[in-house]
Amino acid sequence: MTLDEFTIRPDPADPKLTERVSGLDQDGHAIETSVTVERPLTLFLNGQEVVTMMTIADYPEYLGVGYLLNQNMLKPDDTITGIDYDEETDVVVVRTERRTDYQEKLKKKTLTSGCAQGTAFGDVMEVFETVTLNPDVRLRTSWIYALSKKINLTPSLYLEAGAIHGCVLCREDRPLVYMEDVGRHNAVDKVRGYMHLNGVDPTDKIFYTTGRLTSEMVIKTVQMRIPMLVSRSGFTAWGVQLARQANLTLVGRAKGKRFIALAGTDRLVFDADPGAVGDEGKEHQRKGSRDED
Repeated sequence: MTLDEFTIRPDPADPKLTERVSGLDQDGHAIETSVTVERPLTLFLNGQEVVTMMTIADYPEYLGVGYLLNQNMLKPDDTITGIDYDEETDVVVVRTERRTDYQEKLKKKTLTSGCAQGTAFGDVMEVFETVTLNPDVRLRTSWIYALSKKINLTPSLYLEAGAIHGCVLCREDRPLVYMEDVGRHNAVDKVRGYMHLNGVDPTDKIFYTTGRLTSEMVIKTVQMRIPMLVSRSGFTAWGVQLARQANLTLVGRAKGKRFIALAGTDRLVFDADPGAVGDEGKEHQRKGSRDED
């Protein structure tokens, strides 16, 4: 499947995603500002309630499918017979041909370090350890700079209201699918759901995120079989360890002309002069310092 640049991008003008709220600034002056709207979304797999997530709920079908895939509750070869979303009750139901029962599994879920609703199940690591990432693709440093600029300048909830994380599926220097949510794990799951339902090949893709490069972010990227992960933010030690184990190219602190690569560095091609790359605009630096972690 061939994707054009930005098949999906944020829509900060959507009135359901932000509200205008009045208050005072640091000088005591009256101001009005945009804030991000979050709401609970309850996910069912067939007849079983799985989880309630806090989300902006702009792509509930993709979020539901991606969450189930990343938690290994939905198998890549499962036949999905229907996805129903009820906006009034904030419920999404994913229906499969295979009968499912995860009562015992749901008792053993573990909360992770992620904001909003991030969970990891014991057998997720089993999937992680069986994945082989494409060793032949390359990540040009010129692509890192180009992607950072394009994504950072794209109108988004991140720039409009803050309190949001973004994840972008990319190929070479082209951003393709840009998802946002109050939790970075939700944004990842939306991308995974989109890829699954649209048959997108992950093996030559780059995954860009505004969030921290934690163990769960690395695990989910590897589960999606994407070989390269780039972030504006920093690393955790376990995230780096897992990326090295999986041979995932891990690039963090990618801001302006700077970045650091801590895993999978054999894929890097240094084809750009950092001195020719401009610094970020002040507005994005300000919001980034507050919201990206």
